[in-house]
Amino acid sequence: MSEVRPTSPLSPLPALIFSSRWLQLPLYLGLIVAQGVYVVLFAKELLHLIQETPTIGEQEIMLIVLGLIDVVMISNLLMMVIVGGYETFVSRLRLEGHPDQPEWLSHVNASVLKVKLAMAIIGISSIHLLKSFIEVGMVDGLPLCSSAAGIAAVTAMKAYPDLKACTTLTINGVLWQTIIHCVFILSAIGIAWTDKLMTYTSSKREHVAH
Repeated sequence: MSEVRPTSPLSPLPALIFSSRWLQLPLYLGLIVAQGVYVVLFAKELLHLIQETPTIGEQEIMLIVLGLIDVVMISNLLMMVIVGGYETFVSRLRLEGHPDQPEWLSHVNASVLKVKLAMAIIGISSIHLLKSFIEVGMVDGLPLCSSAAGIAAVTAMKAYPDLKACTTLTINGVLWQTIIHCVFILSAIGIAWTDKLMTYTSSKREHVAH
Protein backbone atom coordinates (compact mmCIF):
# COMPACT_ATOMS: atom_id res chain seq x y z
CA MET A 1 0.00 0.00 0.00
CA SER A 2 1.50 3.34 -1.04
CA GLU A 3 1.88 6.02 1.58
CA VAL A 4 0.20 9.36 1.12
CA ARG A 5 2.85 12.03 1.06
CA PRO A 6 2.05 15.18 3.02
CA THR A 7 1.67 18.17 0.76
CA SER A 8 4.04 21.04 1.33
CA PRO A 9 2.43 24.46 1.90
CA LEU A 10 2.14 26.64 -1.18
CA SER A 11 3.92 29.95 -1.44
CA PRO A 12 1.65 33.05 -1.28
CA LEU A 13 1.19 33.66 -5.03
CA PRO A 14 0.37 30.04 -6.02
CA ALA A 15 -1.90 29.80 -2.96
CA LEU A 16 -3.75 32.95 -4.05
CA ILE A 17 -4.12 31.72 -7.63
CA PHE A 18 -5.31 28.28 -6.50
CA SER A 19 -7.77 29.79 -3.99
CA SER A 20 -9.28 31.97 -6.73
CA ARG A 21 -11.27 28.91 -7.83
CA TRP A 22 -13.67 29.68 -4.95
CA LEU A 23 -14.75 32.79 -6.85
CA GLN A 24 -16.85 30.39 -8.93
CA LEU A 25 -18.86 29.32 -5.89
CA PRO A 26 -21.40 32.20 -6.13
CA LEU A 27 -21.94 31.26 -9.78
CA TYR A 28 -22.92 27.70 -8.88
CA LEU A 29 -25.10 28.96 -6.02
CA GLY A 30 -26.81 31.23 -8.54
CA LEU A 31 -27.49 28.24 -10.79
CA ILE A 32 -29.11 26.48 -7.82
CA VAL A 33 -31.45 29.48 -7.50
CA ALA A 34 -32.16 29.20 -11.25
CA GLN A 35 -32.99 25.52 -10.68
CA GLY A 36 -35.59 26.61 -8.12
CA VAL A 37 -37.07 29.05 -10.64
CA TYR A 38 -37.46 26.19 -13.14
CA VAL A 39 -39.23 24.12 -10.48
CA VAL A 40 -41.76 26.97 -10.05
CA LEU A 41 -42.13 27.24 -13.85
CA PHE A 42 -42.73 23.49 -14.11
CA ALA A 43 -45.41 23.67 -11.41
CA LYS A 44 -47.15 26.56 -13.22
CA GLU A 45 -47.13 24.74 -16.56
CA LEU A 46 -48.39 21.52 -14.96
CA LEU A 47 -51.21 23.39 -13.21
CA HIS A 48 -52.08 25.06 -16.52
CA LEU A 49 -52.21 21.65 -18.22
CA ILE A 50 -54.50 20.19 -15.53
CA GLN A 51 -56.87 23.18 -15.64
CA GLU A 52 -57.05 23.42 -19.45
CA THR A 53 -57.21 19.70 -20.31
CA PRO A 54 -61.05 19.59 -20.68
CA THR A 55 -61.09 22.52 -23.14
CA ILE A 56 -58.02 22.05 -25.35
CA GLY A 57 -57.17 19.59 -28.11
CA GLU A 58 -54.52 16.90 -28.45
CA GLN A 59 -51.98 19.13 -30.20
CA GLU A 60 -52.24 21.85 -27.55
CA ILE A 61 -51.74 19.21 -24.83
CA MET A 62 -48.73 17.86 -26.73
CA LEU A 63 -47.19 21.35 -26.88
CA ILE A 64 -47.64 21.86 -23.13
CA VAL A 65 -46.17 18.41 -22.39
CA LEU A 66 -43.20 19.18 -24.65
CA GLY A 67 -42.77 22.41 -22.70
CA LEU A 68 -42.66 20.38 -19.46
CA ILE A 69 -40.07 18.01 -20.97
CA ASP A 70 -38.08 21.05 -22.08
CA VAL A 71 -38.05 22.40 -18.51
CA VAL A 72 -36.91 19.01 -17.17
CA MET A 73 -34.08 18.75 -19.72
CA ILE A 74 -32.86 22.27 -18.96
CA SER A 75 -33.00 21.36 -15.26
CA ASN A 76 -30.88 18.27 -15.98
CA LEU A 77 -28.42 20.48 -17.85
CA LEU A 78 -28.23 22.78 -14.84
CA MET A 79 -27.54 19.82 -12.54
CA MET A 80 -24.71 18.61 -14.77
CA VAL A 81 -23.16 22.08 -14.80
CA ILE A 82 -23.59 22.58 -11.04
CA VAL A 83 -22.41 19.16 -9.84
CA GLY A 84 -19.91 18.38 -12.60
CA GLY A 85 -18.52 21.90 -12.79
CA TYR A 86 -18.07 22.21 -9.04
CA GLU A 87 -16.42 18.77 -8.86
CA THR A 88 -14.14 19.53 -11.81
CA PHE A 89 -13.17 23.16 -11.26
CA VAL A 90 -13.75 24.03 -7.58
CA SER A 91 -13.53 21.20 -5.06
CA ARG A 92 -14.23 17.51 -4.53
CA LEU A 93 -17.73 16.62 -3.36
CA ARG A 94 -16.40 13.39 -1.76
CA LEU A 95 -19.42 11.30 -2.76
CA GLU A 96 -17.47 8.04 -3.12
CA GLY A 97 -19.58 5.23 -1.70
CA HIS A 98 -22.69 7.39 -1.37
CA PRO A 99 -25.80 5.45 -2.51
CA ASP A 100 -27.13 8.46 -4.45
CA GLN A 101 -23.89 9.31 -6.28
CA PRO A 102 -24.66 9.92 -9.99
CA GLU A 103 -23.16 7.22 -12.21
CA TRP A 104 -21.50 9.73 -14.55
CA LEU A 105 -19.85 11.66 -11.70
CA SER A 106 -17.41 8.85 -10.92
CA HIS A 107 -15.49 9.45 -14.16
CA VAL A 108 -16.26 13.12 -14.84
CA ASN A 109 -13.60 15.48 -16.12
CA ALA A 110 -13.56 18.59 -18.31
CA SER A 111 -13.71 16.56 -21.55
CA VAL A 112 -16.52 14.25 -20.40
CA LEU A 113 -18.46 17.25 -19.09
CA LYS A 114 -18.18 19.03 -22.47
CA VAL A 115 -19.53 16.00 -24.34
CA LYS A 116 -22.42 15.52 -21.89
CA LEU A 117 -23.33 19.21 -22.05
CA ALA A 118 -23.26 19.10 -25.85
CA MET A 119 -25.60 16.08 -25.86
CA ALA A 120 -27.93 17.81 -23.40
CA ILE A 121 -28.06 20.93 -25.59
CA ILE A 122 -28.91 18.75 -28.61
CA GLY A 123 -31.76 17.18 -26.64
CA ILE A 124 -33.13 20.60 -25.68
CA SER A 125 -32.79 21.81 -29.27
CA SER A 126 -34.69 18.72 -30.47
CA ILE A 127 -37.61 19.52 -28.15
CA HIS A 128 -37.74 23.14 -29.35
CA LEU A 129 -37.61 22.02 -32.98
CA LEU A 130 -40.40 19.47 -32.47
CA LYS A 131 -42.54 22.16 -30.80
CA SER A 132 -41.95 24.43 -33.79
CA PHE A 133 -42.94 21.68 -36.27
CA ILE A 134 -46.18 21.01 -34.38
CA GLU A 135 -47.01 24.71 -33.98
CA VAL A 136 -46.38 25.45 -37.66
CA GLY A 137 -48.99 22.85 -38.54
CA MET A 138 -51.45 24.41 -36.09
CA VAL A 139 -51.05 28.05 -37.15
CA ASP A 140 -50.82 27.64 -40.93
CA GLY A 141 -52.43 30.73 -42.52
CA LEU A 142 -52.28 32.96 -39.43
CA PRO A 143 -50.58 36.36 -39.85
CA LEU A 144 -47.32 37.25 -38.10
CA CYS A 145 -47.83 38.92 -34.72
CA SER A 146 -45.41 41.72 -35.70
CA SER A 147 -47.28 42.57 -38.90
CA ALA A 148 -50.20 45.00 -39.26
CA ALA A 149 -52.55 42.11 -40.01
CA GLY A 150 -51.34 40.28 -36.91
CA ILE A 151 -51.89 43.32 -34.66
CA ALA A 152 -55.36 43.76 -36.12
CA ALA A 153 -56.13 40.08 -35.57
CA VAL A 154 -55.00 40.25 -31.92
CA THR A 155 -57.21 43.31 -31.39
CA ALA A 156 -60.19 41.60 -33.00
CA MET A 157 -59.72 38.39 -31.01
CA LYS A 158 -59.42 40.01 -27.57
CA ALA A 159 -62.87 38.70 -26.70
CA TYR A 160 -61.63 35.13 -27.34
CA PRO A 161 -58.38 34.81 -25.34
CA ASP A 162 -58.26 31.03 -25.75
CA LEU A 163 -57.99 31.29 -29.55
CA LYS A 164 -54.69 32.01 -31.30
CA ALA A 165 -54.92 35.14 -33.46
CA CYS A 166 -51.36 35.29 -34.85
CA THR A 167 -48.08 33.43 -34.93
CA THR A 168 -44.42 34.21 -34.34
CA LEU A 169 -43.24 31.31 -36.52
CA THR A 170 -42.33 31.40 -40.20
CA ILE A 171 -41.12 28.72 -42.59
CA ASN A 172 -37.74 30.44 -42.80
CA GLY A 173 -37.57 30.60 -39.01
CA VAL A 174 -38.19 26.87 -38.68
CA LEU A 175 -35.66 26.23 -41.45
CA TRP A 176 -33.02 28.18 -39.53
CA GLN A 177 -33.89 26.28 -36.35
CA THR A 178 -33.28 23.04 -38.26
CA ILE A 179 -29.93 24.30 -39.59
CA ILE A 180 -28.82 25.41 -36.11
CA HIS A 181 -29.86 22.03 -34.69
CA CYS A 182 -27.74 20.26 -37.31
CA VAL A 183 -24.81 22.54 -36.41
CA PHE A 184 -25.25 21.51 -32.75
CA ILE A 185 -25.10 17.85 -33.78
CA LEU A 186 -21.96 18.39 -35.88
CA SER A 187 -20.36 20.33 -33.01
CA ALA A 188 -21.10 17.50 -30.57
CA ILE A 189 -19.62 14.95 -33.00
CA GLY A 190 -16.53 17.13 -33.35
CA ILE A 191 -16.13 17.48 -29.56
CA ALA A 192 -16.58 13.73 -29.02
CA TRP A 193 -14.12 12.87 -31.83
CA THR A 194 -11.53 15.33 -30.48
CA ASP A 195 -11.92 13.92 -26.97
CA LYS A 196 -11.52 10.36 -28.30
CA LEU A 197 -8.41 11.38 -30.28
CA MET A 198 -6.85 13.05 -27.23
CA THR A 199 -7.63 10.03 -25.03
CA TYR A 200 -6.11 7.66 -27.60
CA THR A 201 -2.96 9.81 -27.91
CA SER A 202 -2.58 9.98 -24.12
CA SER A 203 -3.03 6.20 -23.74
CA LYS A 204 -0.51 5.55 -26.50
CA ARG A 205 2.09 7.78 -24.81
CA GLU A 206 1.58 5.99 -21.48
CA HIS A 207 1.96 2.62 -23.22
CA VAL A 208 5.19 3.72 -24.90
CA ALA A 209 6.52 5.11 -21.60
CA HIS A 210 5.96 1.76 -19.88
